[in-house]
Amino acid sequence: MKHLTSSPALLAIIAALAVTACSGDDDLEVQIRALRVLGSASLPTGTLYQGVEFGGISGLDKAADGTYWAISDDRGGERGTPRFYNLSIDYESNSPVQVKINRQLHMLQPDGTTFSSSARTVDPESIRRAPNGNLYWTSEGNWSSEPSQLYQPFLREMTTEGRFVREFSVPAMYLYRDDTTTGARNNKVFEALAVAEDGTVYVANEDALVQDGPITSMHAGSVVRVTAMDPASGNAKAQYVYRLPPIPVDAAPGAGAAFGPDNGLSELLSIGRNRFIAVERAFAPGVGNTIRLVETEITATTTNVLAVPSLTSASYSAMGRKVLLEMPITHQGIKLDNIESITWGKTLANGRRTLVLAADNNFTARIQTNQFIVLEVVTD
Repeated sequence: MKHLTSSPALLAIIAALAVTACSGDDDLEVQIRALRVLGSASLPTGTLYQGVEFGGISGLDKAADGTYWAISDDRGGERGTPRFYNLSIDYESNSPVQVKINRQLHMLQPDGTTFSSSARTVDPESIRRAPNGNLYWTSEGNWSSEPSQLYQPFLREMTTEGRFVREFSVPAMYLYRDDTTTGARNNKVFEALAVAEDGTVYVANEDALVQDGPITSMHAGSVVRVTAMDPASGNAKAQYVYRLPPIPVDAAPGAGAAFGPDNGLSELLSIGRNRFIAVERAFAPGVGNTIRLVETEITATTTNVLAVPSLTSASYSAMGRKVLLEMPITHQGIKLDNIESITWGKTLANGRRTLVLAADNNFTARIQTNQFIVLEVVTD
């Protein structure tokens, strides 16, 4: 689910919150007292770059040179070959947000070829810069009851030119089985990806695995698994439970959508040792998107559930969860789109840090755009 139109700089404090955050650039701990909307910008759905439609931005991370890596969730067989981008996102305290596409690149398979441009074989969802300068990225794969068309979700490392480096060994519980009795649910797998200070890579499914219970509803939440992957071995070393709340807004009467409202974990951003900002993205047909930024933490009492086959009857202590900012359908003059990405942005001239959010427009014209929102981090 995803949306936005260009809007000028907005100088209103939108939330007061207290959270210790780690600078992704210099590892300094800072106290976030509030977030302030600096502005937003949109690239219209249908924007072409090198003859290919730009859109579906499901992951965003700041590059070492201050530009940004962005990944499209175009699966292939839709609008082009699966791809990622390098973007420039420029802004200051009192200037409009400007977005520029610098490069378009393709993620390559282990044999050096691109993914199919005529069939769904991959579903790119998140991208993060690795400590060695390479990029990590996730795919939700492609569920199908036809074995020849079923492609499993994965976590991989590639170079900044898209060349395959390696694939992590994700726990088998995340794999597609039958979409009914066990395993991953269709299109509900690796939306979230984070890299901690110590290099640990974290991945999480968007909504509950089949064996872990029902997905979110208007009346009940669900649980997802956040897995810590060892970058040295490529194997999982621990796993924790993150609780998703019920869907906050119901569909509009007579919306007539092919699917109902939902809520899911769309991204994680490391903000310190064992601490993250989680992006919860809810959507209600005929209404729009509700976005929550949530502080979540793995503590000494959080249960490692890596060896727990099902969470439905298990006893465990989940990750801490504290809502930092709730952004309703229209917030501070911005009609929210399908926010699926969060990254640290640049440091402003006034010394304050920023966060950048990005939306996946689902390549849907008229009602969605490629939206980028910049938040200033207030520490005093």
